[in-house]
Amino acid sequence: MIAWRLRWVAYSLVGTAVCALAPVVKAADATEVAAAFAQQARYLANQALSYEHGEGVRRDPEHAAVLYCESARLGDPEAMYALGWMYANARGVGRNDEFAGTLFAMAAFLGNAHAERMVRYTGDYTGAVPDCLHPPPGTVLEEWPADELIAAMSGDRQRIARLLVELAPRYGIRPRLALAIALAESNLNPVALSPKNAMGVMQLIPATAVRFNVRNPLEAEDNIKGGLAYLRWLLAYFEGDIALAAAGYNAGEGAVERFRGVPPYRETRLYVERILAFVRNPQHPYDGSVVAPSRTISGLRVAATKEQDS
Repeated sequence: MIAWRLRWVAYSLVGTAVCALAPVVKAADATEVAAAFAQQARYLANQALSYEHGEGVRRDPEHAAVLYCESARLGDPEAMYALGWMYANARGVGRNDEFAGTLFAMAAFLGNAHAERMVRYTGDYTGAVPDCLHPPPGTVLEEWPADELIAAMSGDRQRIARLLVELAPRYGIRPRLALAIALAESNLNPVALSPKNAMGVMQLIPATAVRFNVRNPLEAEDNIKGGLAYLRWLLAYFEGDIALAAAGYNAGEGAVERFRGVPPYRETRLYVERILAFVRNPQHPYDGSVVAPSRTISGLRVAATKEQDS
């Protein structure tokens, strides 16, 4: 599982950037495009190194960290290692051992020898990354080509995946998020049953099935419609915050409000990480007419904004 997550995070960083430019570079060879991004990543990493040590420019560790992070987001393993070192030693950024461990693990996975040595001391990979490694919302394609992923699935799972992708837009849900939730919940198994009596593709507990008018939770289409209706509700309730909506889907919206954010349950935190890694976007459009937003979470946002402005 850890190796899968490392592979996903390390390669999805540059993959997101390439996909965002796909409409512009359709005629270009994929290898040439990847090489161009790698060249830009190296340029940024070299610039960061100069600012980190004051070589030919003013010494500015904070600016170096910004440049390293952008280079790392484009897939440069040396930048991942350098940024990890900065987080491990509070150089230009606040110390954060979890960020350092993830960055070292990503760099090591991509073959950086220095990072491989550091991984021995930083502990298990957690998946925690600084905000700058999440791609800006504007770089993520609205239209996600799901066909290639679905084509690699077995026949039964293909049928469920295509049904999910077809139904999702009717509920204002992007297919990528819908598929992420269904894969995390049941791996697209329409007759899945959990020890907590969660059922079907979207793993609806009886109370949620009743709440969203699901008559037969083990019938794939009925189950998916109920799960999408719940996800639409959660996105509206948490104002498009995918991490909170995913946490609510896993642990219930009450738990999110109680803990004023993603609950500290290990299962829920790993679940949210998996969803965010798959969708590669922290925000999602939502229909504000579905439900009024959570007063608790909205209040926290307002307070945080006022604090930043003061």
